[in-house]
Amino acid sequence: MSHNTTALQESARQLQQLRSGFEQLAHSQISASALGQQARAATTLLEALPPRYGEVLLNLLDRLESSALFTEESCSFSQKDLLDNLHLWADKAQTQLAANPG
Repeated sequence: MSHNTTALQESARQLQQLRSGFEQLAHSQISASALGQQARAATTLLEALPPRYGEVLLNLLDRLESSALFTEESCSFSQKDLLDNLHLWADKAQTQLAANPG
């Protein structure tokens, strides 16, 4: 098995873990901070994607973590909208990984 294949498999695994984290957050099973830590630790995934993917993910996570500081929905930080955007990010990341397998 080549290094590229191994890295691609690890990237796919990390992406699936993030998707699971998005669902856990939606059901209040983990905190936004825990999801942020998980996402920032997904280095193989982030390195396999173009730099803009990491920038967008970190921006969404920053806003998500900020939204967690408020007990009610803030007009500028809707957790549901941010989660929807994270799901969209994951879909695009998966497409990008499939299009560029190494």
